[in-house]
Amino acid sequence: MKQYLVTAAEMKRYDANTIEKLHMPALLLMERAALVTVEEIQRLYGSTPCKVLVLAGCGNNGGDGLAVGRLLMLQGYEVTYVIPMEDFYDRCTEETRCQIDILHGYQVQIFSMIQEDEYDIVVDALLGIGLSKSVEGRLREAVEWIGRSNAFVCSVDIPSGVHADTGEVMGCGVWADLTVTYGFRKIGQMLYPGVLYQGKLVCRQMGIDEHSFFEKPPHWYTYHGRKYGMLPARPADGNKGSFGKVLVVAGNEEIAGAAMLAAKSVFRTGAGMVKVVTAEKNRTALQQFLPETMLLTYTEEDIDREREQFMTSLRKAETWADCILVGPGIGMEQTALRLLRFCIMESDLPLVIDADGLNLLAQNKELQTALADRKAQDRPVILTPHLREFARLYGCTTAQVKTHLTEYPRQLSGKLHCTVVCKDARTIVEQWEERQGYLNTTGNSGMATAGSGDVLAGMVTGLLAQGVTGMEAAVSGVYLHGLAGDLAAEQKTETSMMATDIIDWIGEAIRRGGSHAQD
Repeated sequence: MKQYLVTAAEMKRYDANTIEKLHMPALLLMERAALVTVEEIQRLYGSTPCKVLVLAGCGNNGGDGLAVGRLLMLQGYEVTYVIPMEDFYDRCTEETRCQIDILHGYQVQIFSMIQEDEYDIVVDALLGIGLSKSVEGRLREAVEWIGRSNAFVCSVDIPSGVHADTGEVMGCGVWADLTVTYGFRKIGQMLYPGVLYQGKLVCRQMGIDEHSFFEKPPHWYTYHGRKYGMLPARPADGNKGSFGKVLVVAGNEEIAGAAMLAAKSVFRTGAGMVKVVTAEKNRTALQQFLPETMLLTYTEEDIDREREQFMTSLRKAETWADCILVGPGIGMEQTALRLLRFCIMESDLPLVIDADGLNLLAQNKELQTALADRKAQDRPVILTPHLREFARLYGCTTAQVKTHLTEYPRQLSGKLHCTVVCKDARTIVEQWEERQGYLNTTGNSGMATAGSGDVLAGMVTGLLAQGVTGMEAAVSGVYLHGLAGDLAAEQKTETSMMATDIIDWIGEAIRRGGSHAQD
């Protein structure tokens, strides 16, 4: 199911739209947020009244927390309220002052210092999605106090200290057992390390939904749970040529495995025919591993001297194919560069560039210019770099890519006019023509293994061969790749997984989350 992910600025805009344009009172939104939070606390922790500490800030997040405490108090809980700063009333937003006034009407005292006691539940409402600087002073002391407590911790909207846009921990952060977020998940809740701090994340509706967009939907989305119909429907009277013919340019004299993994993944994702262009020394290994594939083999001399027989066969293979995958295991020598140049400059077929192909592209400004300035920009070109490969292409450090994971892929996509799949624990897919970017949440640490990227490249290419657009092929390939990895981990464990295990589960991933049969 498609789900939007919002930035802090987008959420604030939708909140304002709901209040100003849909005429929903701010205090009513706050009350509804508090109500669903209490429901989730009781669902996870239990509904037996116990001792609760509410730690609130001066923003509306703090008002939400105070309202949570009041609702618990009215159900018999023993609740202590703390806003850890002096003269807090004057610093609070109008809505949070209203919550303070309501509590005063109930003869409740609000403290400015934490009252040392044994609490069963701590409601963390110190800092919301507006956090933009490092947590310091008494707020930091409160966050650190929560870390030392043995209480069950529920964070309101987002754990205090976690940046809502980047997932960065701003000096320190609350380790929650439960986070109840409102309306939409925040993108920082999906990114590392923020995802580690939230415990069980629950998104609840409290009055801000798609009606609040007013034709400005969020930039980011993900798929949560199953997403059917990712693969095109297969006509019952189709044949092997109907489902896509793929040219895989992969594997040099020292690396046969990359070609094997990529080609098999193309088949497993539904393409009908595969021809592998690879070094002659790989012939026997490929025939044994994947007898279904056709082969066009070469020696270095064939390409270095552009021997007529091989080049004629290569051009014929390009004419036969519906799309090309180039890069896995081709090496960094002149032979590989010439093959990459052929795929970029002598073909107009949809193209996926991976692995060594990306590293060669990063070194060659002429080929980058050819991509950016190609006449037929409707030709889908998909780049699938991991962080180091991306950094080489973009011209920055790997650390900078991680810091700007939600910015740099779109910039590179615009520069080269390509769909960019930036692979990490959370993979990003961006295309400069699209209004929205995709953040993938399937997959696990077991997929950080040799050959996993070759499998992904093959899956994306297999989808591209079946006629889906570049963005659709990239998004669906990434999602199904992660889902196959999750299924493999259930059987093999994340520790023991190998790339071939991911391939073995592609079919089940398609059955559960890709086919039209279950849509």
